[in-house]
Amino acid sequence: MTNNLSETLAKIGEEYKENIQDDSRYYIEISIAQKAAELGFPEVEESYRNVYAIVPLRRPVNGMKVRVDGRTFANYAQFESGIVVPNYVARDAGLLHETFVPNDSMIRNFA
Repeated sequence: MTNNLSETLAKIGEEYKENIQDDSRYYIEISIAQKAAELGFPEVEESYRNVYAIVPLRRPVNGMKVRVDGRTFANYAQFESGIVVPNYVARDAGLLHETFVPNDSMIRNFA
């Protein structure tokens, strides 16, 4: 499952690579389970059903925006691709990561 989780996270990073800015305050959430289902990884879909990857955006997108306290992202990790996940997901994936340092306030974009 580790390889399938890693592949799912890599796919998310690849899909959004043109829009990622590591230190941005704007972000969108991407369902890991939904992406795993699209890729045909039912075990990842089941294990990470309510878990989301955070994609820091270069610029805000159209749609509703909500301000979120940056402390919400304590214990999150960021991969080289720029996407951010809870620490336990990063450990499960076995990918190289570093501690995510969020802004004091973040802005979630609903696209």
